[in-house]
Amino acid sequence: MDFTALIAALWIVPAVAIVLIMAIRRPHWAEYLNLTSSVAVFGLTLAILVALPGKALVTGAGYILLTPLGAWVLFCVGLVYLLASIYAIGYMRLLPEEKPRLHKYYALQAGFALTMLIAPLMNNPGIFWIAIDFTTIVSAFLVGFEREAECIEAAWKYLIIVSAGLALALLGIILFYWGGTFTLGPTYALTWANLRAVAPQMPETLLFLAFLLTLVGFGTKVGLAPMHTWLPDAHSEGPAPVSAMLSGSLLNIALLGIYRFLSIVDSGGYGVMGHTALLVLGVISLFIAGMFIVRQDGAKRMLAYSSLEHMGVLAIGFGFGGPLAFAGAMYHMINHSLTKSMMFFGAGNMMRAYGTKSMSQMRRVLRYYPVSGALWLLGAVAITGAPPFGLFLSEITILRGGILSPNPWAVWVMAILLILIFVAFMNHFRRMIWGPEPAPGAEPTLKLSVWNTLPMWLAFVPILVLGLWWPEGLWHFFQQAFRAQP
Repeated sequence: MDFTALIAALWIVPAVAIVLIMAIRRPHWAEYLNLTSSVAVFGLTLAILVALPGKALVTGAGYILLTPLGAWVLFCVGLVYLLASIYAIGYMRLLPEEKPRLHKYYALQAGFALTMLIAPLMNNPGIFWIAIDFTTIVSAFLVGFEREAECIEAAWKYLIIVSAGLALALLGIILFYWGGTFTLGPTYALTWANLRAVAPQMPETLLFLAFLLTLVGFGTKVGLAPMHTWLPDAHSEGPAPVSAMLSGSLLNIALLGIYRFLSIVDSGGYGVMGHTALLVLGVISLFIAGMFIVRQDGAKRMLAYSSLEHMGVLAIGFGFGGPLAFAGAMYHMINHSLTKSMMFFGAGNMMRAYGTKSMSQMRRVLRYYPVSGALWLLGAVAITGAPPFGLFLSEITILRGGILSPNPWAVWVMAILLILIFVAFMNHFRRMIWGPEPAPGAEPTLKLSVWNTLPMWLAFVPILVLGLWWPEGLWHFFQQAFRAQP
């Protein structure tokens, strides 16, 4: 299998789509060019995932690194990009005032996907940092696309806070490189493998300080608490398909970076401290998410805090370490990507239908929108980790892995907070489903198209299947990913 050709095609497809969209500048052409790009990208990421031999491969003159974990993150990007592109057609058609600018939206969406397809494949931590920075720049334009005051404010907040965090991450990368100079000389190839190889000879204090800086820096991009303050605004103010891409794919990429730096600390012999630091941030994130979800009224803002919750769960899973918790974390990635996309699509439908972001004003959802409302309700059950959906299996697996870890105390904290979040989530949906009738004249009349509901079905079916059946092939793949270079 020629992986270099596959990766080149993976990058060329959205790049060509951007050029054609900006050249033609017609909304309907832009819709379908972006959709075609997303279908091709999904197929290419799936092909890479299936063909990968279960070990790390270096190609592209040493600049491209393809690992099982990186391929898994790429597949999540391709999957969410496809779902968001389908949904964007229905959602953006509900914004007639934006029709003259729609080609710019679709060009930016394809550009956002392109930046996310580059970052996981970078073999040089410095270039990985640059690629992550590009994802920030492109997605900031998407967050502020609707040009309302709240959207512009959220975009600037996102840019400023994440850029500050990434500055700390860059300092951490510099310190990692400096630590390697004590053994490899003043100049050497900065790659993940070289840093892991030289980590045992690095001074302990320098190694751990460098990791903490990258943890806080890329943790800001992930949205881990207490660096999460950009996340609720950016996720709640951007268009719904953008929110799905931010939550379902971008956050996974930054977390991949954290795990790769954690593997360097593991190689240096100080993995327990590194895993514990990541675990503590995950627990704090889960706690803060639970507190804000309880009192939340904005539909998309609640889902933003749910993203904080699930990034906390992933941080806890990788923080526990061990093959079982690692497999649970990888399974959680795909389940969260699917479920959160579905939830943002449902929120986008209801916000447009009721003309408000407030859940207290979304009443009798099932009566007016039986299909979209029912899928949204089922998604709420799934996103809280309840059976019979995929997130239940992944969270149970992480908890089982945590019992065998050096930090079993976090198992009980995580379980209690997940129960709290489930109760809070279901209470919000109880009011929207069985609450009082809408005020006279406030009944929703918007007609939702198949573009608005199809991607919800496409997400719902896999999360149900993955909750009832964990494919044996996936389990073997996760074990290969644990043993392979991250």
